[in-house]
Amino acid sequence: QVQLVESGGGLVQAGGSLRLSCAASGRIFSINAMAWYRQAPGKQREFVATIRSYDDRTIYADYVEGRFTISRDNAKNTVILQMNSLKPEDTAVYYCDADGIRTSEGGAYVNYWGQGTQVTVSS
Repeated sequence: QVQLVESGGGLVQAGGSLRLSCAASGRIFSINAMAWYRQAPGKQREFVATIRSYDDRTIYADYVEGRFTISRDNAKNTVILQMNSLKPEDTAVYYCDADGIRTSEGGAYVNYWGQGTQVTVSS
């Protein structure tokens, strides 16, 4: 079975930094792209950033561009979100998404989600 595990969340003061990591495990052959989403209480899940595995193309949401950086390690099927200059409005549960997973046995997943990691930014 494929599994995504997020880590690195926590409590940080406004202006501080956190580094989130998401590792995909299992008999994975390839992943087309990995992304981060977030969901604050009472709000819809929203896009944060994505990175394409085969050419490193990145896309950021307007409200994080210039503050957050997404990167990946294809060999380890891991995606990183470096978050700097954090604001209270960044408070949310951050979810990792793996897009287009292909397993060694020939299986495929369109999207696969992690369980999320809590990020809380205080004023």
